[in-house]
Amino acid sequence: MKPYFNDEHEALIREIRGFAAEVIAPVATELDRESRFPWENVRAMAEKGLLGFPIPKELGGQGRDNLSYLLVVQELARVDASHAITVSAHTTLGTTPILRFGTPEQQERWVPQLARGEILGGFGLTEPGAGSDASGSRTRAVRENGGWRLNGSKIFITHAGVGEVFTVTAVTDPEQGSRGISSFVVAKPTVDPEAAAQAGMGRLDASAYIDGVRAGKKEDKMGWRASDTRELLLEDALVPDANRLGDEGQGFRNFMKTLDSGRIGIAALSIGLAEGALEAAVEYTNRRTQYGKKIFDFQPVQFRLADLATEVQAAKHLTYHAAWLMEKGRPFSKEAAMAKLFASELSVKAALEAIQVMGGAGYTDRYPVERILRDAKVCEIGEGTSEIQKIVIGRHLVNEAFGTA
Repeated sequence: MKPYFNDEHEALIREIRGFAAEVIAPVATELDRESRFPWENVRAMAEKGLLGFPIPKELGGQGRDNLSYLLVVQELARVDASHAITVSAHTTLGTTPILRFGTPEQQERWVPQLARGEILGGFGLTEPGAGSDASGSRTRAVRENGGWRLNGSKIFITHAGVGEVFTVTAVTDPEQGSRGISSFVVAKPTVDPEAAAQAGMGRLDASAYIDGVRAGKKEDKMGWRASDTRELLLEDALVPDANRLGDEGQGFRNFMKTLDSGRIGIAALSIGLAEGALEAAVEYTNRRTQYGKKIFDFQPVQFRLADLATEVQAAKHLTYHAAWLMEKGRPFSKEAAMAKLFASELSVKAALEAIQVMGGAGYTDRYPVERILRDAKVCEIGEGTSEIQKIVIGRHLVNEAFGTA
Protein backbone atom coordinates (compact mmCIF):
# COMPACT_ATOMS: atom_id res chain seq x y z
CA MET A 1 0.00 0.00 0.00
CA LYS A 2 2.99 2.29 -0.46
CA PRO A 3 1.26 4.55 -3.00
CA TYR A 4 -1.23 5.50 -0.28
CA PHE A 5 0.60 5.11 3.04
CA ASN A 6 3.38 7.10 4.61
CA ASP A 7 5.27 6.29 7.80
CA GLU A 8 2.59 7.97 9.93
CA HIS A 9 -0.07 5.74 8.42
CA GLU A 10 2.00 2.62 9.11
CA ALA A 11 2.57 3.72 12.71
CA LEU A 12 -1.15 4.46 13.12
CA ILE A 13 -2.10 0.95 11.96
CA ARG A 14 0.20 -0.56 14.58
CA GLU A 15 -1.14 1.75 17.28
CA ILE A 16 -4.84 1.12 16.63
CA ARG A 17 -4.28 -2.60 16.12
CA GLY A 18 -2.61 -2.79 19.53
CA PHE A 19 -5.37 -0.70 21.16
CA ALA A 20 -8.10 -2.90 19.66
CA ALA A 21 -6.37 -6.11 20.73
CA GLU A 22 -5.81 -4.87 24.28
CA VAL A 23 -9.03 -2.97 25.00
CA ILE A 24 -11.75 -4.22 22.65
CA ALA A 25 -11.01 -7.87 21.85
CA PRO A 26 -11.34 -9.14 25.45
CA VAL A 27 -14.93 -7.84 25.77
CA ALA A 28 -16.26 -7.93 22.19
CA THR A 29 -18.07 -11.27 22.51
CA GLU A 30 -19.63 -10.34 25.84
CA LEU A 31 -20.81 -6.95 24.57
CA ASP A 32 -22.31 -8.61 21.49
CA ARG A 33 -24.08 -11.26 23.57
CA GLU A 34 -25.52 -8.68 25.96
CA SER A 35 -26.24 -6.08 23.28
CA ARG A 36 -24.57 -3.55 25.58
CA PHE A 37 -23.21 -0.18 24.51
CA PRO A 38 -19.50 0.03 25.50
CA TRP A 39 -19.42 3.39 27.29
CA GLU A 40 -16.01 2.84 28.87
CA ASN A 41 -14.41 1.81 25.58
CA VAL A 42 -16.03 4.71 23.78
CA ARG A 43 -14.51 7.02 26.35
CA ALA A 44 -11.13 5.34 25.83
CA MET A 45 -11.48 5.93 22.08
CA ALA A 46 -12.40 9.55 22.74
CA GLU A 47 -9.33 10.02 24.93
CA LYS A 48 -7.20 8.77 22.03
CA GLY A 49 -8.87 11.35 19.81
CA LEU A 50 -10.56 8.73 17.63
CA LEU A 51 -13.96 10.47 17.70
CA GLY A 52 -12.54 13.57 16.05
CA PHE A 53 -9.73 12.17 13.96
CA PRO A 54 -10.31 14.11 10.69
CA ILE A 55 -11.73 17.22 12.39
CA PRO A 56 -9.50 20.36 12.35
CA LYS A 57 -7.49 20.95 15.49
CA GLU A 58 -8.94 24.42 15.92
CA LEU A 59 -12.36 22.77 16.36
CA GLY A 60 -11.20 20.18 18.87
CA GLY A 61 -10.17 17.39 16.51
CA GLN A 62 -6.91 15.71 15.59
CA GLY A 63 -6.58 17.31 12.15
CA ARG A 64 -5.55 14.03 10.49
CA ASP A 65 -6.12 13.21 6.84
CA ASN A 66 -9.12 11.21 5.70
CA LEU A 67 -7.11 8.05 4.97
CA SER A 68 -5.86 8.01 8.57
CA TYR A 69 -9.45 8.20 9.76
CA LEU A 70 -10.46 5.30 7.49
CA LEU A 71 -7.57 3.22 8.81
CA VAL A 72 -8.88 3.77 12.34
CA VAL A 73 -12.31 2.46 11.29
CA GLN A 74 -10.75 -0.47 9.43
CA GLU A 75 -8.50 -1.55 12.29
CA LEU A 76 -11.30 -1.32 14.86
CA ALA A 77 -13.54 -3.42 12.61
CA ARG A 78 -10.90 -6.18 12.41
CA VAL A 79 -11.76 -6.81 16.05
CA ASP A 80 -15.32 -5.52 16.45
CA ALA A 81 -17.64 -3.75 14.01
CA SER A 82 -19.77 -2.18 16.76
CA HIS A 83 -16.85 -0.08 17.94
CA ALA A 84 -15.96 0.81 14.35
CA ILE A 85 -19.48 1.98 13.47
CA THR A 86 -19.63 4.00 16.68
CA VAL A 87 -16.63 6.00 15.47
CA SER A 88 -17.83 6.15 11.86
CA ALA A 89 -21.44 7.14 12.52
CA HIS A 90 -20.40 9.75 15.07
CA THR A 91 -17.71 11.29 12.89
CA THR A 92 -18.81 11.03 9.27
CA LEU A 93 -22.56 11.22 9.80
CA GLY A 94 -22.93 13.11 13.07
CA THR A 95 -20.14 15.68 12.99
CA THR A 96 -19.08 16.16 9.37
CA PRO A 97 -22.37 17.68 8.11
CA ILE A 98 -22.07 20.46 10.68
CA LEU A 99 -18.44 20.97 9.74
CA ARG A 100 -19.14 21.03 5.99
CA PHE A 101 -22.45 22.87 5.79
CA GLY A 102 -22.75 24.78 9.06
CA THR A 103 -22.04 28.43 9.71
CA PRO A 104 -18.96 29.37 11.76
CA GLU A 105 -21.30 29.94 14.72
CA GLN A 106 -22.84 26.47 14.34
CA GLN A 107 -19.43 24.89 14.02
CA GLU A 108 -18.18 26.58 17.18
CA ARG A 109 -21.33 25.62 19.03
CA TRP A 110 -21.45 21.91 18.21
CA VAL A 111 -18.25 20.56 16.67
CA PRO A 112 -15.67 20.89 19.51
CA GLN A 113 -17.69 18.80 21.97
CA LEU A 114 -18.41 16.22 19.27
CA ALA A 115 -14.79 16.08 18.15
CA ARG A 116 -13.53 15.64 21.70
CA GLY A 117 -16.07 12.88 22.28
CA GLU A 118 -17.77 14.66 25.17
CA ILE A 119 -21.09 13.96 23.46
CA LEU A 120 -22.12 11.55 20.72
CA GLY A 121 -23.74 12.56 17.45
CA GLY A 122 -25.86 10.95 14.76
CA PHE A 123 -27.59 11.45 11.44
CA GLY A 124 -31.31 11.19 10.70
CA LEU A 125 -32.32 10.47 7.11
CA THR A 126 -34.08 7.08 6.85
CA GLU A 127 -37.81 6.99 7.60
CA PRO A 128 -40.47 4.25 7.67
CA GLY A 129 -41.51 5.24 4.14
CA ALA A 130 -38.21 6.62 2.90
CA GLY A 131 -35.33 4.14 2.86
CA SER A 132 -33.61 3.68 -0.47
CA ASP A 133 -35.87 6.48 -1.74
CA ALA A 134 -34.51 9.03 0.70
CA SER A 135 -36.14 11.85 -1.27
CA GLY A 136 -39.52 10.47 -0.16
CA SER A 137 -39.13 11.99 3.30
CA ARG A 138 -42.39 12.68 5.17
CA THR A 139 -40.96 14.46 8.20
CA ARG A 140 -42.29 18.01 8.01
CA ALA A 141 -40.84 21.32 9.15
CA VAL A 142 -43.26 24.26 9.28
CA ARG A 143 -42.20 27.84 10.02
CA GLU A 144 -43.36 29.00 13.43
CA ASN A 145 -42.31 31.69 15.94
CA GLY A 146 -38.89 32.39 14.42
CA GLY A 147 -38.15 28.71 14.05
CA TRP A 148 -39.47 25.46 12.64
CA ARG A 149 -41.97 22.98 14.05
CA LEU A 150 -40.76 19.46 13.20
CA ASN A 151 -42.96 16.36 13.17
CA GLY A 152 -41.96 12.90 11.98
CA SER A 153 -39.65 10.01 12.76
CA LYS A 154 -36.32 8.63 11.63
CA ILE A 155 -35.60 4.91 11.89
CA PHE A 156 -32.49 2.73 12.27
CA ILE A 157 -30.56 5.70 13.65
CA THR A 158 -27.17 4.88 15.13
CA HIS A 159 -26.78 6.58 18.55
CA ALA A 160 -30.45 7.67 18.65
CA GLY A 161 -30.51 6.62 22.30
CA VAL A 162 -27.02 7.27 23.62
CA GLY A 163 -26.36 10.31 21.44
CA GLU A 164 -27.32 13.92 22.00
CA VAL A 165 -26.76 15.90 18.78
CA PHE A 166 -28.25 14.92 15.42
CA THR A 167 -28.51 16.35 11.94
CA VAL A 168 -31.89 15.48 10.43
CA THR A 169 -33.81 16.19 7.25
CA ALA A 170 -37.36 17.54 7.02
CA VAL A 171 -39.59 18.76 4.20
CA THR A 172 -39.87 22.56 4.26
CA ASP A 173 -41.54 22.95 0.84
CA PRO A 174 -43.63 19.94 -0.25
CA GLU A 175 -44.09 21.35 -3.76
CA GLN A 176 -40.37 21.18 -4.56
CA GLY A 177 -39.72 17.47 -4.13
CA SER A 178 -36.13 16.75 -3.08
CA ARG A 179 -35.37 20.46 -3.50
CA GLY A 180 -37.86 21.18 -0.77
CA ILE A 181 -35.94 19.23 1.90
CA SER A 182 -33.86 21.12 4.46
CA SER A 183 -31.65 19.93 7.30
CA PHE A 184 -31.55 20.86 10.97
CA VAL A 185 -29.49 20.22 14.08
CA VAL A 186 -31.54 18.87 16.98
CA ALA A 187 -30.46 17.85 20.47
CA LYS A 188 -31.82 15.68 23.27
CA PRO A 189 -30.48 14.08 26.47
CA THR A 190 -28.82 10.67 26.33
CA VAL A 191 -31.06 7.81 27.46
CA ASP A 192 -28.31 6.52 29.73
CA PRO A 193 -27.13 9.55 31.74
CA GLU A 194 -25.59 7.57 34.62
CA ALA A 195 -23.40 5.40 32.40
CA ALA A 196 -22.48 8.43 30.29
CA ALA A 197 -21.53 10.41 33.39
CA GLN A 198 -19.41 7.55 34.73
CA ALA A 199 -17.56 7.55 31.41
CA GLY A 200 -17.14 11.33 31.56
CA MET A 201 -19.50 11.87 28.62
CA GLY A 202 -22.94 13.35 28.00
CA ARG A 203 -22.06 16.92 28.95
CA LEU A 204 -24.15 19.00 26.56
CA ASP A 205 -25.64 22.17 28.02
CA ALA A 206 -29.25 21.30 28.88
CA SER A 207 -30.42 24.58 27.33
CA ALA A 208 -29.59 23.09 23.92
CA TYR A 209 -32.11 20.27 24.31
CA ILE A 210 -35.29 20.61 22.26
CA ASP A 211 -38.61 19.45 23.66
CA GLY A 212 -40.22 16.82 21.47
CA VAL A 213 -36.96 15.17 20.36
CA ARG A 214 -36.64 11.72 21.90
CA ALA A 215 -35.44 8.19 21.27
CA GLY A 216 -37.68 5.22 20.61
CA LYS A 217 -37.24 1.59 21.62
CA LYS A 218 -33.82 0.05 21.10
CA GLU A 219 -33.61 -2.32 18.14
CA ASP A 220 -32.68 -5.95 18.83
CA LYS A 221 -30.40 -6.47 15.83
CA MET A 222 -28.74 -9.41 14.10
CA GLY A 223 -25.35 -7.69 14.14
CA TRP A 224 -23.62 -4.53 15.39
CA ARG A 225 -25.24 -5.50 18.67
CA ALA A 226 -23.02 -3.35 20.87
CA SER A 227 -23.98 -0.33 18.77
CA ASP A 228 -27.05 1.67 19.79
CA THR A 229 -29.77 1.75 17.09
CA ARG A 230 -33.23 3.22 17.61
CA GLU A 231 -35.99 5.37 16.17
CA LEU A 232 -35.51 9.12 16.59
CA LEU A 233 -38.87 10.78 17.18
CA LEU A 234 -39.70 14.41 16.38
CA GLU A 235 -42.98 15.34 18.04
CA ASP A 236 -43.96 19.01 17.76
CA ALA A 237 -40.29 19.88 18.22
CA LEU A 238 -39.75 23.63 17.91
CA VAL A 239 -36.30 24.04 16.38
CA PRO A 240 -34.74 27.54 16.33
CA ASP A 241 -33.96 28.99 12.92
CA ALA A 242 -30.32 29.17 14.06
CA ASN A 243 -30.34 25.34 14.00
CA ARG A 244 -31.15 25.09 10.31
CA LEU A 245 -28.07 23.57 8.67
CA GLY A 246 -27.20 25.05 5.29
CA ASP A 247 -29.56 26.86 2.97
CA GLU A 248 -33.26 26.08 2.92
CA GLY A 249 -33.97 23.40 0.33
CA GLN A 250 -30.38 22.12 0.28
CA GLY A 251 -30.79 19.41 2.91
CA PHE A 252 -31.23 16.46 0.56
CA ARG A 253 -28.34 17.53 -1.67
CA ASN A 254 -26.04 18.01 1.31
CA PHE A 255 -27.00 14.70 2.88
CA MET A 256 -26.27 12.88 -0.38
CA LYS A 257 -22.77 14.40 -0.27
CA THR A 258 -22.46 13.14 3.29
CA LEU A 259 -23.48 9.64 2.19
CA ASP A 260 -20.74 9.62 -0.45
CA SER A 261 -18.21 10.11 2.34
CA GLY A 262 -20.01 7.62 4.55
CA ARG A 263 -19.83 4.96 1.87
CA ILE A 264 -16.05 5.07 1.95
CA GLY A 265 -16.27 4.61 5.70
CA ILE A 266 -18.50 1.55 5.33
CA ALA A 267 -16.06 0.18 2.76
CA ALA A 268 -13.21 0.57 5.27
CA LEU A 269 -15.28 -1.08 7.99
CA SER A 270 -16.10 -3.93 5.59
CA ILE A 271 -12.42 -4.41 4.81
CA GLY A 272 -11.71 -4.71 8.52
CA LEU A 273 -14.38 -7.39 8.86
CA ALA A 274 -13.03 -9.30 5.86
CA GLU A 275 -9.48 -9.12 7.23
CA GLY A 276 -10.67 -10.35 10.62
CA ALA A 277 -12.40 -13.33 9.02
CA LEU A 278 -9.44 -14.15 6.80
CA GLU A 279 -6.95 -13.97 9.66
CA ALA A 280 -9.12 -16.19 11.87
CA ALA A 281 -9.38 -18.76 9.06
CA VAL A 282 -5.64 -18.75 8.32
CA GLU A 283 -4.79 -19.14 12.01
CA TYR A 284 -7.30 -21.96 12.57
CA THR A 285 -6.46 -23.94 9.44
CA ASN A 286 -2.75 -23.80 10.28
CA ARG A 287 -3.39 -25.19 13.75
CA ARG A 288 -6.15 -27.72 13.16
CA THR A 289 -5.26 -31.10 11.60
CA GLN A 290 -7.33 -33.60 9.61
CA TYR A 291 -6.16 -36.86 8.02
CA GLY A 292 -2.74 -36.30 9.53
CA LYS A 293 -1.99 -32.84 8.14
CA LYS A 294 -2.93 -29.21 8.65
CA ILE A 295 -6.21 -28.14 7.06
CA PHE A 296 -4.34 -25.31 5.35
CA ASP A 297 -2.21 -27.85 3.48
CA PHE A 298 -5.23 -29.05 1.52
CA GLN A 299 -5.05 -27.26 -1.82
CA PRO A 300 -8.78 -26.33 -2.02
CA VAL A 301 -8.48 -24.55 1.34
CA GLN A 302 -5.39 -22.65 0.21
CA PHE A 303 -7.15 -21.65 -3.02
CA ARG A 304 -10.17 -20.33 -1.10
CA LEU A 305 -8.06 -18.27 1.24
CA ALA A 306 -5.80 -17.05 -1.56
CA ASP A 307 -8.86 -15.80 -3.46
CA LEU A 308 -10.06 -13.98 -0.34
CA ALA A 309 -6.67 -12.37 0.24
CA THR A 310 -6.62 -11.14 -3.36
CA GLU A 311 -10.10 -9.66 -3.06
CA VAL A 312 -9.24 -7.95 0.24
CA GLN A 313 -6.28 -6.31 -1.48
CA ALA A 314 -8.52 -5.22 -4.36
CA ALA A 315 -11.05 -3.74 -1.90
CA LYS A 316 -8.27 -1.76 -0.24
CA HIS A 317 -7.19 -0.24 -3.53
CA LEU A 318 -10.77 0.75 -4.40
CA THR A 319 -11.33 2.27 -0.99
CA TYR A 320 -8.02 4.08 -0.62
CA HIS A 321 -8.34 5.46 -4.14
CA ALA A 322 -11.78 6.88 -3.33
CA ALA A 323 -10.32 8.39 -0.16
CA TRP A 324 -7.45 9.90 -2.15
CA LEU A 325 -9.88 11.50 -4.60
CA MET A 326 -11.88 12.92 -1.70
CA GLU A 327 -8.74 14.27 -0.04
CA LYS A 328 -7.73 16.00 -3.30
CA GLY A 329 -11.14 17.61 -3.70
CA ARG A 330 -11.93 15.62 -6.85
CA PRO A 331 -15.26 13.94 -7.70
CA PHE A 332 -15.47 10.59 -5.94
CA SER A 333 -19.14 9.59 -5.87
CA LYS A 334 -18.75 6.73 -8.36
CA GLU A 335 -15.55 5.47 -6.74
CA ALA A 336 -17.15 5.58 -3.27
CA ALA A 337 -20.09 3.52 -4.54
CA MET A 338 -17.74 1.01 -6.18
CA ALA A 339 -15.67 0.66 -3.01
CA LYS A 340 -18.73 0.26 -0.82
CA LEU A 341 -20.36 -2.26 -3.16
CA PHE A 342 -17.27 -4.44 -3.55
CA ALA A 343 -16.03 -4.29 0.05
CA SER A 344 -19.42 -4.84 1.71
CA GLU A 345 -20.22 -7.90 -0.39
CA LEU A 346 -16.70 -9.19 0.19
CA SER A 347 -17.11 -8.93 3.97
CA VAL A 348 -20.08 -11.32 3.84
CA LYS A 349 -18.26 -13.67 1.47
CA ALA A 350 -15.14 -13.68 3.67
CA ALA A 351 -17.14 -14.57 6.76
CA LEU A 352 -18.95 -17.38 4.97
CA GLU A 353 -15.73 -18.79 3.54
CA ALA A 354 -14.02 -18.61 6.93
CA ILE A 355 -16.88 -20.49 8.57
CA GLN A 356 -16.79 -23.11 5.82
CA VAL A 357 -13.07 -23.88 6.11
CA MET A 358 -13.29 -23.84 9.91
CA GLY A 359 -16.25 -26.21 9.92
CA GLY A 360 -18.33 -26.58 13.06
CA ALA A 361 -15.89 -24.49 15.10
CA GLY A 362 -16.59 -21.48 12.89
CA TYR A 363 -20.29 -21.80 13.62
CA THR A 364 -19.77 -21.28 17.36
CA ASP A 365 -19.07 -18.14 19.34
CA ARG A 366 -15.69 -19.55 20.43
CA TYR A 367 -14.36 -17.86 17.29
CA PRO A 368 -15.22 -14.41 15.96
CA VAL A 369 -16.27 -15.44 12.44
CA GLU A 370 -19.93 -16.09 13.28
CA ARG A 371 -20.14 -12.57 14.76
CA ILE A 372 -18.29 -11.18 11.75
CA LEU A 373 -20.93 -12.72 9.46
CA ARG A 374 -23.75 -11.13 11.44
CA ASP A 375 -21.94 -7.80 11.54
CA ALA A 376 -21.07 -7.91 7.84
CA LYS A 377 -24.57 -8.36 6.47
CA VAL A 378 -25.73 -4.85 7.32
CA CYS A 379 -22.80 -3.42 5.36
CA GLU A 380 -24.67 -4.48 2.22
CA ILE A 381 -27.70 -2.49 3.42
CA GLY A 382 -26.67 0.61 5.37
CA GLU A 383 -25.84 3.90 3.61
CA GLY A 384 -27.36 2.58 0.42
CA THR A 385 -27.98 -1.06 -0.45
CA SER A 386 -25.85 -2.88 -2.99
CA GLU A 387 -28.61 -2.25 -5.51
CA ILE A 388 -28.47 1.51 -4.84
CA GLN A 389 -24.70 1.47 -5.33
CA LYS A 390 -25.20 -0.15 -8.73
CA ILE A 391 -27.73 2.54 -9.66
CA VAL A 392 -25.23 5.25 -8.63
CA ILE A 393 -22.45 3.61 -10.65
CA GLY A 394 -24.72 3.09 -13.64
CA ARG A 395 -25.79 6.74 -13.69
CA HIS A 396 -22.17 7.82 -13.64
CA LEU A 397 -21.40 5.49 -16.56
CA VAL A 398 -24.20 7.03 -18.63
CA ASN A 399 -23.15 10.55 -17.68
CA GLU A 400 -19.53 9.85 -18.61
CA ALA A 401 -20.53 8.31 -21.94
CA PHE A 402 -23.20 10.76 -23.05
CA GLY A 403 -22.85 13.80 -20.79
CA THR A 404 -26.28 13.29 -19.24
CA ALA A 405 -27.48 11.34 -16.21
